[in-house]
Amino acid sequence: MKNNDLKSTHFSAEIEQLSIYDYDKRLGYNPDFLGSSYSVPHPYFRPDLKEDIALLKDGSTILDYTHFSIVMSKSRRLAYYTVVNIDGALLKEVKRGKDSWYIDPRIDACEQTGPELYAGNDLDRGHLVRRQDPIWGEEANQANEDTFHFTNCSPQHKDLNQKTWLDLEDYLLNNTENFKLKATVFTGPVFGSDDPDYRGIRIPKEFWKLAVMVKKDGNLSASAYLQSQANLIRDLDFSFGDYKTYQVPVTRIEELTGLDFGELRKHDPMAKPRAAMLRIVDFEHENHLPLL
Repeated sequence: MKNNDLKSTHFSAEIEQLSIYDYDKRLGYNPDFLGSSYSVPHPYFRPDLKEDIALLKDGSTILDYTHFSIVMSKSRRLAYYTVVNIDGALLKEVKRGKDSWYIDPRIDACEQTGPELYAGNDLDRGHLVRRQDPIWGEEANQANEDTFHFTNCSPQHKDLNQKTWLDLEDYLLNNTENFKLKATVFTGPVFGSDDPDYRGIRIPKEFWKLAVMVKKDGNLSASAYLQSQANLIRDLDFSFGDYKTYQVPVTRIEELTGLDFGELRKHDPMAKPRAAMLRIVDFEHENHLPLL
């Protein structure tokens, strides 16, 4: 798939809001997408985090969009995690368009982070569910629009969002498309106690992804990745330092986030690693444990 996501989100975009009724047909993430034998449910929250989950106005906790879903944090005003179904055999090309960003009316606006955070600095509106991931099937155009919700973005320094993060996203999406695979991808920030405050929002220093798919041998694979922007956000007017991607055990993501991914940790190629983490130098030459 050609990459047309290189355009920076570092710009003035139109802000819109749909009617709450416009979301009635959004079915969201399907836990049985990989097959009934490989059901992948939403993660469980550590008990002390449950009170911080933003509630929808109907009292539920999951924001459903087209082929993906999101659970939000009230205190951080960002997503705890997103989860998307990707069908590599049905992916479509959809142009970005005018990039209108939406406030989701199903939760209070004060529990979302809007455009004011991203103005006049080096922070991008970093898509958590990558724009291209849910764009497949008959609902491709709707899925494209749905990714432009503020609930689906998190503040990422432009050098992370447009370089290291993009390389990881390309690797995951290219695998699903090239091999015509289905995949489930969880994504989110790490909410650290020492995350810096900027314009009233604490900026995550780390982000993670957990990619789940059925391997060629018919077994499930769950691979976790961790990236840091700590050096990049020390001073948002001056970027310095390096940024790397690490493949880590699923249990490491659980420790950092307070999320419990259950059976997925049993299908992790890093479950019995030679090291606690593996630095990825080059996805193309696979100096890491491959997905398949």
